[in-house]
Amino acid sequence: MPEFVTLETSDEHPGVGTIRLNRPPMNALSRQVQNELAAAADEASVRDDIKAVVIYGGPKVLAAGADIKELTDLSYADMAKIAGRLQRALGAIAEIPKPTVAAITGYALGGGLEVVLGADRRIAGDNAKLGVPEVLLGVIPGGGGTQRLARLIGPSRAKDLVFTGRFVGAEEALAIGLVDQVVAPDDVYNEALKWAGQFSGAASMALAAAKRAIDAGLDVDLASGLKIEEQVFASLFATDDRTIGMESFVANGPGKAQFTGK
Repeated sequence: MPEFVTLETSDEHPGVGTIRLNRPPMNALSRQVQNELAAAADEASVRDDIKAVVIYGGPKVLAAGADIKELTDLSYADMAKIAGRLQRALGAIAEIPKPTVAAITGYALGGGLEVVLGADRRIAGDNAKLGVPEVLLGVIPGGGGTQRLARLIGPSRAKDLVFTGRFVGAEEALAIGLVDQVVAPDDVYNEALKWAGQFSGAASMALAAAKRAIDAGLDVDLASGLKIEEQVFASLFATDDRTIGMESFVANGPGKAQFTGK
């Protein structure tokens, strides 16, 4: 049984799974937490009852970074063996083929920010502090931060945050596109649940296809991206949901289809 990371569902919010980090006081991302996070992401990916996912660290903090005590005595040879595993674990949210949203309260620093960079949307409390302060430890972000951050907010702004290690408040994070919405701290989780909940009856395979086309297209030129879109678009004509959606539209107009996720 996982000790620090759980995947929770509730009847009140059907179709929504919450990946909850719970390692007080600061949700430090130890190797055990990383492994449990990856396992929770894998489970959320394959469960048919989960249509969208919220990543949440509780009301006080999302995660304040890696467990530095575990890293202090590692040599280059040690880290070379585990760096790829660390990167995959902290980026596990990005691999979930469903809509994902990070509910950010308090600090999301270092590895904590790298975790939420893998989400499709980020909702922050107005007291949130975000940053990648690894340079202050003599290293750089190693969980995908240099790559996902630059893709999200642009290379110049990403370099500013990585080079200085400074913390960004919620309003600046919103202004530079690091988060998508700022609300009162007590409303963060409910807003994330609300956003995720709108997909509980959606065409899951179409959502997965859209996510795959957008994410894969960001890594290639436009012509290659259009080819990816072409192939993914055509593949949806093999799904039951495509038939259900189009037949429902013809018969009843938009927005009334009852999708099956197949």
